Amino acid sequence: MKNVHSFSQAAGAACLGLMLSACAIMPASGPSTRSVNHSFGDKGSGSTIEIVDVTGPVTRQIQAADRPDQFVQDLGEGRSIGSMIGKGDVLDIAIWEAPPAALFGAARADPSLSSSGSTARGTAMPEQMVDSDGNITIPFVGTVRAAGQTPQEISREIVRRLIGKAHQPQAIVRLLRNAASNVTVVGDVVTSSRVPLTAKGERVLDVLAAAGGVKQAVNKTTVRITRGTQTSAMPLEAVIRDPRQNVILQPDDVMTVLFQPFSFVALGATGRNEEVPIEATGVTLAQALGRVSGLQDSRADVKGVFLFRLEKPDALSLERRDPAKLTPDGLIPVIYRINMKDPATFFIAQNFPIKDKDVLYVSNAPLADFQKFVSVVYSTVLPVAQTATAIK
Repeated sequence: MKNVHSFSQAAGAACLGLMLSACAIMPASGPSTRSVNHSFGDKGSGSTIEIVDVTGPVTRQIQAADRPDQFVQDLGEGRSIGSMIGKGDVLDIAIWEAPPAALFGAARADPSLSSSGSTARGTAMPEQMVDSDGNITIPFVGTVRAAGQTPQEISREIVRRLIGKAHQPQAIVRLLRNAASNVTVVGDVVTSSRVPLTAKGERVLDVLAAAGGVKQAVNKTTVRITRGTQTSAMPLEAVIRDPRQNVILQPDDVMTVLFQPFSFVALGATGRNEEVPIEATGVTLAQALGRVSGLQDSRADVKGVFLFRLEKPDALSLERRDPAKLTPDGLIPVIYRINMKDPATFFIAQNFPIKDKDVLYVSNAPLADFQKFVSVVYSTVLPVAQTATAIK
């Protein structure tokens, strides 16, 4: 009997030890709400990570700082180049003069350029390539500046110089082969190529179509346009949705099509713990929660929803921005704290943006941890109690 009593005491001591250490050994998927708030919310802790409550003003400031590049604002609407001539272009030039032909003469006339029933004669010049100086040379006319001029401007200059030499001269200049006005398309397109521009004024989607279209899904594709030293990028889906962004491209523009699969990671007491792909145009917090099946009713702390992000400094207020420590990329580590118990949060969540590489974490509710504690104690005490009963 004494042995049984000793066994019961030892078992009780062991149970007590387990009970005291149960909280420390209980499994968890991450820090508790209290742990996050204590570690980062207390300025006296010396933390360099900012913790920010998600409110309407905070959301609006993030949206203002997160204005995506827009082609129409960064590059302008653009204008059709007309038939602007450039170096290397090949021109077709024909000159007419009324009879009696005083300069070119009927012997040099091209019958295909003469109108039926008309005595006017047309003379075809040899094809003219614009030289490296931007000029062409025409008999009896001399050197004519062509680069940066339209065919109509060149023809008027030719006629002006022929006055007094030819009898009522007329001239027509056509762009035969375009070597200067092109857009270079590279990246995730079917055919990387140089697409010639015409007087129509080719736009972003026109040039993409000429390159055979994109290889990847539209909502995972980004278009970057480089013009000189300026670069602007937009999701292809945004360009399709907003016709204003389908701007007219200019000569020597470089269009790079990029496959960029954006995603965020959901951890903790959410419906699913996984990496969730999102569109290049982004999603809202409400949409993100919906895609991971929301919060787990049995585990989640509705006051313990956190979003971990490397944020742009412009998205934070000055008092938070100044003392913050920047990463090598010039970003600030921020934890956004979301109180899902407040009904107003559901309206804010419809506008709060989720960005690429965000981490959405939902901590366990204190009651859920207590239930784990009880479960650990119960699973430990019950076998001991059964053993003690059996010994008696």
